[in-house]
Amino acid sequence: MQDTEKVKQMLLSRIAESETPREVLKAPELKQLYGSIKDLPPEQRGDFGKKVNELKVAVEKAVDDKEAELENSSVEPIDTTAPWDVNGKPLELLPADNGSRHPLTKEIETIADIFTRMGFGVIESRQIDDDYHMFESLNFPDNHPARDGYDTFRTEENFIAPAHTSTMQNRILKANKSNLDENGYIGVVAIGRCFRNEDLDATHEHTFHQFEGVFVSKKATLAEMLGTLRSFFEVYYSQKLKIKTQPSYFPFVEPGLEFTIEKPAALGGKSSSGEGEWLEMLGCGMIHPNVLKDAGIDPTQYRGFAWGGGIERLIMLKYGIEDIRHFESGKLAFLREFA
Repeated sequence: MQDTEKVKQMLLSRIAESETPREVLKAPELKQLYGSIKDLPPEQRGDFGKKVNELKVAVEKAVDDKEAELENSSVEPIDTTAPWDVNGKPLELLPADNGSRHPLTKEIETIADIFTRMGFGVIESRQIDDDYHMFESLNFPDNHPARDGYDTFRTEENFIAPAHTSTMQNRILKANKSNLDENGYIGVVAIGRCFRNEDLDATHEHTFHQFEGVFVSKKATLAEMLGTLRSFFEVYYSQKLKIKTQPSYFPFVEPGLEFTIEKPAALGGKSSSGEGEWLEMLGCGMIHPNVLKDAGIDPTQYRGFAWGGGIERLIMLKYGIEDIRHFESGKLAFLREFA
């Protein structure tokens, strides 16, 4: 009767050194063990057969382990953050002088430059926010339609993709409160990306950009706000403009206004001698006392104004762009117009 333990060690050693370990399962030594069972006395066959089966199980497991080891060793590690295969040649990238800056990037810098020269600080808006900054800090009632999930994108954790840059108002007021004592005013413009659950068409897009202005002092007035906005639009469009306002409702301002300009001749409007088309540019108004109070500013001592408007709309008017969807399309034909 052969020693099963000795055969087992021999086969395991052979598996460890083999590049084709499954061939060991066909070893003549293993066949001889099974063949010798019939030659044993009946009272020994059961015990010996059990040992042979245990040996085969151990050998099969060793074969599986060795094959897995060989498979893993043949896989070369990769860096998933690398821009190309680190084991191969770098990609032949296009030279940088073949590219150009996106029109949104250029115009956002222009807008920021204008407001900076007017004395405003400029910051970037957030792209994920919470219910407090999106609604509660802005004096939105609990039952306001904008809280409905059909209008606002929410994550499973109940964070919000901001539908407007007004989410920055509370942060601006709190972060710059000391300026009221040091400089006598707060003046900040927030620029950033916004998201809304919109039906897409030539004038509506689910992803767009806004600029939000906040100004607070002891003597802030509507006249100052209208003068500030008129000056901005005249510099941006490089011409004198007629303006007017009409009442509107926004929970975070009181009174609330829609700010409109007469479409100038240079942008396709009528000549200056006739009555032109009026274009709504943004919403604005005097900051609601509740918004100031929520930011820790005494509304009996200070008052302010705020506005918010779409950047794509400004650019579309400036360059005669007919479809807002071009900005996010990545179409080279469109982008080359601004190269």
